Amino acid sequence: MKSFVKAMDEMPIVVKIILALPMIDIVWVVYRLIKSISNENVLGIVLAVLLLIIGIPFLWLIDIITLIITNNVLWLD
Repeated sequence: MKSFVKAMDEMPIVVKIILALPMIDIVWVVYRLIKSISNENVLGIVLAVLLLIIGIPFLWLIDIITLIITNNVLWLD
């Protein structure tokens, strides 16, 4: 799992933004879930599952903005 998180963190910014587009943004939700599981963060796991169910419609815009500004998606860990 940590290799997936590391691979996603080391991607070029253009690829990260493409993955944050609507309907493809599920990749970043799965990234958040795997990152929380690998860090054993229970709150992060619960929030990631909730985002997987209800957060997809608006989350892509937040991901694109935070990727442009900080080169990372916004998350608790």
